[in-house]
Amino acid sequence: MVVEKAGSSPSKSAGDRCALQQEPLGHVKKSKRQVCDGFTVKAMMKNTVVRGPPLAGAFKERPTKPTAFRKLYERGELPIALEHDTKGNKIAWKVEIENLDYNYYLPLFFDGLCELTFPYEFFARQGIHDMLEHGGNKILPVIPQLIIPIKNALSLRNRQVICITLKVLQHLVVSADMVGEALVPYYRQILPVLNIFKNMNVNSGDGIDYGQQKCENIGDLIEETLEAFERHGGETAYINIKYMIPTYQSCILN
Repeated sequence: MVVEKAGSSPSKSAGDRCALQQEPLGHVKKSKRQVCDGFTVKAMMKNTVVRGPPLAGAFKERPTKPTAFRKLYERGELPIALEHDTKGNKIAWKVEIENLDYNYYLPLFFDGLCELTFPYEFFARQGIHDMLEHGGNKILPVIPQLIIPIKNALSLRNRQVICITLKVLQHLVVSADMVGEALVPYYRQILPVLNIFKNMNVNSGDGIDYGQQKCENIGDLIEETLEAFERHGGETAYINIKYMIPTYQSCILN
């Protein structure tokens, strides 16, 4: 005969014991990960994810501002007009280009390189090429006044504006004697942006790069511009280019 002890609870079956050991899934605590900055105390704790560094924004486009070129064109103070031809649009000059005051008009047209809308960008680009073609000895004294507009255009980091400005620079160094050498002291204002975009080439693989035919590949344009600077910049051009763009290889020494 089995005698139960006083105060002892009745024995539980094996099924009841298993039910007590197993906890419902709803009571399981899920670990939450915290996002924190690097080099902090929280970064060394468990269940933390270190936030990456922010983008430097070297290739980010800058917003454009209204230029003096646009204001004067809207007032009708520029001696230009739009002329339609069978080959396309061109500038109809109201005065002879040789008689223009280059100290006033050439920096003004260079200021229009920042424009992106028609017809301002067309007038600025085509007007510069026309003035450089007929300028001659009037171009060299104006070089110091062109540096700030060139720097402002490149600082926008807009691909279209950079390509247009590079073509203008290539025309500028061959427009008159000593112009290439006069640009050498200003390489520190012109070349930093070119160093950023120098390796930005279009890798089309087996495809066709139509931008190459239009000279719109920014990497190739930068290389051509630097070579033009070296050829027409005198003896110290290569040293100054190499100082600002260490990856540049000479087209004359090699």
